[in-house]
Amino acid sequence: MSERRIVIAGTGSGVGKTTVTIGLMAALKRRGMVVQGFKCGPDYIDPTYHTAVTGRTSRNLDSWMLPHEVVKEIYARGSAGADISIIEGVMGFYDGKEATSDRGSTAEISLLTRSPVLLVVNCQSMARSAAAIVKGFQLLNPDVRIVAVLANKVGSEGHYCLVKQAVEQECEVPVIGYLQREEQVEIPERHLGLVPSVERGELQPLFDRLAELITRTVDLDQLLDAARAEPLLVEPVLFTKEQQPKRVRIAVAKDAAFHFYYPENLELLEAHGAECVFFSPLAGEAVPDGVDGLYIGGGFPEEFARELSGNRQVMDSVRLAIQSGLPTLAECGGFMYLTEELVTTEGKVYPMVGIIPGRITMQKRLAALGYREVRGVQPNFLLEAGELAKGHEFRYSTYAPPAGEVPYAYETKGLRGMKQEGYARDNLVAGYTHLHFASNPMIVTRWIERCLGEASDG
Repeated sequence: MSERRIVIAGTGSGVGKTTVTIGLMAALKRRGMVVQGFKCGPDYIDPTYHTAVTGRTSRNLDSWMLPHEVVKEIYARGSAGADISIIEGVMGFYDGKEATSDRGSTAEISLLTRSPVLLVVNCQSMARSAAAIVKGFQLLNPDVRIVAVLANKVGSEGHYCLVKQAVEQECEVPVIGYLQREEQVEIPERHLGLVPSVERGELQPLFDRLAELITRTVDLDQLLDAARAEPLLVEPVLFTKEQQPKRVRIAVAKDAAFHFYYPENLELLEAHGAECVFFSPLAGEAVPDGVDGLYIGGGFPEEFARELSGNRQVMDSVRLAIQSGLPTLAECGGFMYLTEELVTTEGKVYPMVGIIPGRITMQKRLAALGYREVRGVQPNFLLEAGELAKGHEFRYSTYAPPAGEVPYAYETKGLRGMKQEGYARDNLVAGYTHLHFASNPMIVTRWIERCLGEASDG
């Protein structure tokens, strides 16, 4: 017995992994197959594409944020019932947390999940040299299984034949297809308008076009054969018991302004006895009645600042809920929403909820990016003082607190050392870091206990 799974890896960022991944998903789904998507690393955006194409929730596989057994468990849970799982890589195949090992890389995910690898190579302006590139990727870590190559950005079918001859002769791995330069399909900018455009079905013509291109120049039967692998045997460590009966209701903001949630975060809340009740601040929906907690995730509140600021009734409901003691976690966009005001790059000032003193100012350049090791500080009710969790930060804004002492939520450690981050007071924890609850499931336990009015024993 075997199953099908394959990692779509690239020689570097911008080589065309997402285009190839979406095209393969769309082409195989057109064949009537059930396709499951995964994304290596912490990215929220590419999984949105996967979910739109396949009709199944895409999931992140991150070997730095999460224990290795948990990564395998997430894969096994997500792939159940699928005919094939397609795992999109991040950056270059061997790029991860550090330059001296495969830690946190696509290569490590391929080894953990024992997955075959399709290597996407940008073959523009080269022929035989493509074989040297593939050979290098084969030799850097002989344990990885590069089972096929796809030539991207070739100039013509004749150019592709030259690449195919060179790679297959020197690397003894099949080149199963190509995409031409002049037929490159531009993926829309993967942030601001993605979610609403996906929800309105506006990207379906893109998916159809990619499916046609892939079907025309890629041997899908050869891909399906290369994707065969032994079933991955997994001992659950995260979801080990039957779901507990619903004991609390947690309101979750979810719309185009707030939509960055790892699926496992919500599923862990549900498994431990929470019912997630979704509402849309953008649509004018106030915090639902009868809830015991509040979760406002990341997203793009800056793109909808005028609409959010104009919904005073919604903001009042959020502020009153938190002031009344509703245990609340706000991450990145949610954190921004709870401050006093947001200043856009054009200098426009929009009042926000106002429960957190200080202002958010948008920048034209990236303000922070990278993994974060998070250490709890008092009065953070989700993490004991000094207790660790892991997450990721990606933002174009800065937070300016008022003068004086700020009750920070975390100490975070990244490439540039330690810093104090976020805001915590009473039953509110907020900050820029997107936490992955599976890195420390006690976050879930403590949150539900606080919702129930109980004290955690740690």
